[in-house]
Amino acid sequence: MMMGVKRKTNRFFDPHNGKTMILPMDHGVSQGLIPGLGNLGKLIEDISKTRVRGVVLHKGMAQEYADKLSFNQNLIIHMSAGTKHGLPPYGKTLVCSIQEALRLGADAVSVHINIGNDLEDRMLSDLGMVVDEAHQLGLPVMAMIYARGGQIINELDPHLVAHCIRLGAELGADLVKTPFSNEQKIFSMAVASCPVPVVIAGGSKQADFKRLIQMVKKAMDCGARGVSIGRNIFQHPKPLEALEQLWEAVSA
Repeated sequence: MMMGVKRKTNRFFDPHNGKTMILPMDHGVSQGLIPGLGNLGKLIEDISKTRVRGVVLHKGMAQEYADKLSFNQNLIIHMSAGTKHGLPPYGKTLVCSIQEALRLGADAVSVHINIGNDLEDRMLSDLGMVVDEAHQLGLPVMAMIYARGGQIINELDPHLVAHCIRLGAELGADLVKTPFSNEQKIFSMAVASCPVPVVIAGGSKQADFKRLIQMVKKAMDCGARGVSIGRNIFQHPKPLEALEQLWEAVSA
């Protein structure tokens, strides 16, 4: 059974350099009518001709638009939801089942976990359950893990980011997504000790795209296997050109 999971996970990575570029477009649930995702169908059609290896969508948008993906692009159904209006805003809950994700044609599923808060236990429990059920059906799991909440002062604290990476591996995720701490020594150690691939998040929209590219290059030097960056791509004035620059940084 796990051989199927590994084969599907490997499809997310370029066979020539072992790197990946994932485009998350699940932000409508947390943010509402977010700029850049107003015409999601056209955006997915446009990126079908790019080096994007996977996209992250919630189930409703996957149902409508997943057929626009190219044959080489993988669909990740995001199973976690929570809005910016909720109390607390860092709370995430499961809104999809593994069976529903498979009916939608998912190649993998993703779960969002925030640690360092009073809902941490529930989110960790959700991740554990999803990994078990997904692996029974041969489906990989990407764990998006962040340090957010009442106990967290600095979300990019190198030791906290390293803990997020380790946590994903310990709980059985097949791919771990975290922010890049910008501290290369500890990040490199965390990635080196993680038996599954690590990809970095892009965070909020940055005013200077060149700074984002520099950050990506540093993360790749530390052993990251790719990126899962959304807002800095789909909110870019020229998303396709931004993806080309991003892939150059990832694959350099």
